[in-house]
Amino acid sequence: MGGVLIAPGEALDDDVVLSWEGEEVVAVRLPQLADSLDHILAALERRHGMPLAELDRRTKQSVVRTLEARGAFSVRHGVETVASALGVSRFTVYNYLNRANASRDGA
Repeated sequence: MGGVLIAPGEALDDDVVLSWEGEEVVAVRLPQLADSLDHILAALERRHGMPLAELDRRTKQSVVRTLEARGAFSVRHGVETVASALGVSRFTVYNYLNRANASRDGA
């Protein structure tokens, strides 16, 4: 997810401070959700060994299913970000999502 460890004294309100035996030992600064989507897309590119835009249609559909399971489309501009990474239109991403949902629902 791309979190960063920081000293507990530097923690902001949105950071997560971890304690051990009652003593604050470290804080974790989590990235914004949009940054997390970028990290997820980069990890998927590493997994496939090529830019996502170069994948075949079936693999792109699989990537969209993976991203949906990870909540990528709950992020503002998530569909646009994914469409750009895949080298397809937003309409195509929505088609992939509809296809995945239809097959999951048994239609």
